[in-house]
Amino acid sequence: MLAPSAGGASSARHVRELLRRCGSVHRLNQLHAHLVVHGVDDVTSQILASYCALPAGGGVWYARQLFDRIPDPDRFVYNSLIRAYCNSHCPQEALPLLRGMIRRGILPNEFTLPFLLKACARVQAWEHVMVTHGVVVKLGFVGQVFVGNALLHSYASAGSLGDSRRFFDEMVDRNVVSWNSMINGYAQAGNTREACSLFEGMRRQGLLADEFTLVSLLFACSAEGNLEFGKLVHSHLLVRGCRIDLILANALVDMYGKCGDLLMAHTCFDMMPFKNAVSWTSMLCALAKRASIDAARDWFEQIPEKSIISWNAMISCYVQGGRFHEALDLYNRMKLLGLAPDEFTLAAVLSACGQLGDLASGKMIHDCIRDNFHNPGVALFNSLLDMYARCGQVDTAISLFSEMPSKNVISWNAIIGALAMHGRAQDALMFFRSMVSDAFPPDEITFVALLSACNHGGLLEAGQYYFQAMRHVYNVKPGVEHYACMVDLLGRGGQLAKAVDLIKDMPMRPDVVVWGALLGACRIHGHIQIGKQVIKQLLELEGMSGGLFVLISNMLYETHQWEDMKKLRKLMREWGMKKNMGVSSIETNSNIHESGAEGIGHESSDDMYVGDDRLPHHLVFPNALAVPPDQLNVEERKSILKTS
Repeated sequence: MLAPSAGGASSARHVRELLRRCGSVHRLNQLHAHLVVHGVDDVTSQILASYCALPAGGGVWYARQLFDRIPDPDRFVYNSLIRAYCNSHCPQEALPLLRGMIRRGILPNEFTLPFLLKACARVQAWEHVMVTHGVVVKLGFVGQVFVGNALLHSYASAGSLGDSRRFFDEMVDRNVVSWNSMINGYAQAGNTREACSLFEGMRRQGLLADEFTLVSLLFACSAEGNLEFGKLVHSHLLVRGCRIDLILANALVDMYGKCGDLLMAHTCFDMMPFKNAVSWTSMLCALAKRASIDAARDWFEQIPEKSIISWNAMISCYVQGGRFHEALDLYNRMKLLGLAPDEFTLAAVLSACGQLGDLASGKMIHDCIRDNFHNPGVALFNSLLDMYARCGQVDTAISLFSEMPSKNVISWNAIIGALAMHGRAQDALMFFRSMVSDAFPPDEITFVALLSACNHGGLLEAGQYYFQAMRHVYNVKPGVEHYACMVDLLGRGGQLAKAVDLIKDMPMRPDVVVWGALLGACRIHGHIQIGKQVIKQLLELEGMSGGLFVLISNMLYETHQWEDMKKLRKLMREWGMKKNMGVSSIETNSNIHESGAEGIGHESSDDMYVGDDRLPHHLVFPNALAVPPDQLNVEERKSILKTS
């Protein structure tokens, strides 16, 4: 290493030369120590701090230590450190640094502001974006294209496409990055029409689309399933002779796969000279969605080097396909191979545990999270909430919710839905009021959970109020699910005329769930004439099915129309129609066993039937029996349960 020039502080040029030759953090430390021994002036300290803030420097923490010892840092070193924080794992530190900069009387310039806006977007500090926009206007940087592009990106990241579009339309100077920011913003929002319109406007301006433009357009086509426009984008890049790099090739495979053209997806995949985990995973997801989960599993086994992305995709395919046991088996195989799951893995597996009611496995995953994740994301907490709720541990879910460091709308929806599921209607309403008071805007899912809670709790007036308030107070448009909840609520409350009027006023066509809710109310209250009209509607919607036959049969039974019921049952037998058998699950010794009404041959059935000795008489045999249950043998209990 060159020695610094004698006589105290080194010259700036000499220090820069020494820093350029530093090949490691160890040599940087040696230089720093040498400079400290020989005396370091402000200029040298700022050069050293700025260098350390670079990606190849000593790291942002090292740069901050040097920075804090500088008595009068200038704008350049502030910009260097703000940029370093913006690109680090702690971008939120850039905001107080800017405040300190302004307090010193140093104004930000066109280099400071883009990095500050990027930091705001990364930490979702949207109010700071608006404040920074005001600073941009006040300091006269609104015409700087790089600052303008940073503002566009920040507004688009915040979901404020309206603000982003207004600013874009007012920009005097735009470049390809400006157009790409807007196209990507609309693509991420699923607005393919606007993304395509902007692409046409970009071409009319004489600007050539780059790979980022095309990837955004392909993403929009994937999200909407717009195969026709996706093919046009593909043709455009072929006609122009664009170089199809790995990212663009993956986008093509993903687009064709999600739009249902498996042949073209496979063709694009085969033409790729180099493939990564994203390439293989895109084909895997396409096969699971458009072919079969078994085809996706065969593809999964062919992947040469399975990354965590590949495992997550296959586990998610099983969960989305309702094959929860296989999802857990694959997760256990992954652990046996020594692969560490990430948050996406655990969220998918927790969903499988919740669907199966497998509380033991869910608790083991919760322990894994405690041991290995010091700061779990909100999505993982939400998955835990849902798992405990589905496994009947609603109080545990409430405790977990109260301990969450941060919450989003999904968190509130999960806890309100959990309370609704378990019939705790008043608690669900209380949590909804807390959600609103904490400034979380309810969405469609919130109101499905809330109306379900009112339904299960028989809170007719509350349900009617919130059904009206969702549109007029919270600006949430009711969907068919909300109408189904209200029809069920009104029907159970005996107000069938209001339920019928509500169905007539629906802006969309009633579905099977809506008519089924009304038919259930007709059965409860014996309104056979309305029930017959409902049956006609159900027959038009789904035709004759075993489930519908059973609904009609039950209604005839409730209204004592025995002869019609016998005829219907006979017709069912002649047509060979059966209602899908219900399946029950029971957890014994941390194992989940499933059985149906006819599943007497389960390998653990004897243990399950003998185990009912531990349950009270009225829970095991709801009908009064002449013989006490402890005097019945296993075969007799099987016979009773099979026929009940």
